[in-house]
Order: sequence, then C-alpha cells, then structure tokens
Amino acid sequence: MTAGHHDNAPGFRAIRWNMDWITRPLFGIALALLALGVLSMGTVPFAFLVAAIGIPASFEWHRLVAEDKPYRLEALVTALTVALAALSLAYDKSFTLSLAIVGLGVAASVILTFLRGNALVWQALGVVYLAIPSMALVALRAPASGIWVIISLFVIVWATDTGALICGNLIGGPRLAPVLSPSKTWAGTIGGSIIAALAFAGFIALLNGSARAALPFGFAFSLIAHAGDLFESFVKRRFGFKDSGALIPGHGGVLDRMDSTLATAVAMALLVLLFHFSPLIGVHA
Repeated sequence: MTAGHHDNAPGFRAIRWNMDWITRPLFGIALALLALGVLSMGTVPFAFLVAAIGIPASFEWHRLVAEDKPYRLEALVTALTVALAALSLAYDKSFTLSLAIVGLGVAASVILTFLRGNALVWQALGVVYLAIPSMALVALRAPASGIWVIISLFVIVWATDTGALICGNLIGGPRLAPVLSPSKTWAGTIGGSIIAALAFAGFIALLNGSARAALPFGFAFSLIAHAGDLFESFVKRRFGFKDSGALIPGHGGVLDRMDSTLATAVAMALLVLLFHFSPLIGVHA
C-alpha cells in the first residue's frame, strides 16, 4: 500500500450502503428530541438528564482506560460524583458544594485506584473529564435565557458533527491527524466548521440577533468541538478501542456521542460565567 493511501481518505467513491445510514440519523434525531424536551422542562429535570447520561459515560471511560483490570468500582465513584455534582448545582445554585463533591470524588478515585493498582492518572481523570462539563451544562441552563444558550451550544455541536461526517465522506482527501484519529480529514474538519458557523448564524438570525457576528463565533466554537472529539479519539487509540461502547446504534457509546459537547460546554460556561459574554449574539432575551 502506498503512502498516498495512508495519507488520504478515499471520499465519495468509497461510500457503501450500510445500516448506519438508517440507525445513525434515526437515533440521533431521537436523542436530540429527548434532550430538547427535557431542556424545556427546567434546570432540575435537565440536571437529572445530565446525571443519567453521566452513569453510562463513566463506565465507558473507565472501561477504556482500565487495561483489562477491574474498573467498576472506579466507574461507580465517577458516576456518583457526576450525578451528585450536577444535581447539587441544580438545587443549591452554588459551585462551592459541587466543587467539593468533585474534589472528594477525585480523592476517592485516586485512593481506590492506588489500592487496586490501576492506571491512577487516567482513572482519576475520568472524574474531572465528566463532572466539570456536567456542572457547566447545569450552570448554563440555570438563568432564564439558559435554554437558548444550551440550544445554541447544541446547534454548533450537532452541525459540526454532521457537517464533518458529510464533508469527510463526500470529499475525503488528506487526513487531519492519523496518529490520533485515522478517519478524520481536513475536508471534514473545515467543512464541519463552516456548516456549524452557518447553522449558528441562522439560529441567531431566527432569534433576531446578529447573524454576521455569529458566524466567527460559531466557527471558533466548532473548533473546540473538533478538539473534544479528537481528545476522545486519542484516548480510544491510546488504549486500543474503536468505540467507547455500543449503547447507541449507529453512534457507538455515550462518550462517542458526547465528546464534543463536553469540551464546548466547559468553554461556553467559562465565557458566560467568568467573562459575562452572551453567546446569543445581539439577541435581546
């Protein structure tokens, strides 16, 4: 096989029919409707959804990094930490308790992992990797305009993922980072970001905001979504997995579906909470 085959994805001519053409959009739409429906019900129901998603995500993470060692106790610690941190923030609306819960979860994970001889850093990292984004999502939902902020985040992430999939498969070409993820291409990455920028601008325009100002914001945040996707791809490749799980037909595991959201949620929460920047650009909420 030539170097060209290693460096370039095949594109449109290599596309073949498979069941993912049905299951991926079907389950993607179902999950999106579920998320939007619960989101509209308020902060507390949304926090319960975040907590529920955190349970399988925790077990997937620890299965990835366990290297064939027992991992369920570590996963249970992470799942409990994620759920308690998200729910405490929804009810208490103070980061003090939630951060204390995360700190205790990290400490418990470190002690448990050390005693059991597992990969300490990777196991403990799971608590931070899942709990902080979960808190970010709940914190973003809490204000009155929070529903629109979360939807704007979803628009960027979903458009990035969909655009990258379509452009990467149709165009192919040079691979983005074959060491991290052999399936991702420059065409998919740039195409996904352009589509995300256009989708976000259209969403902001529907809310009577500034579509022109929304374009660069959507593009920039789509790059963060790509980074989140690449990080999870790196972890899977590092430990020899193709997917984080098989819970969601056509998508793989929960982490495979949520990796971009985890990164963008933290970035958006930092902008909103620390810098008081509204992603609803020009919208008078």
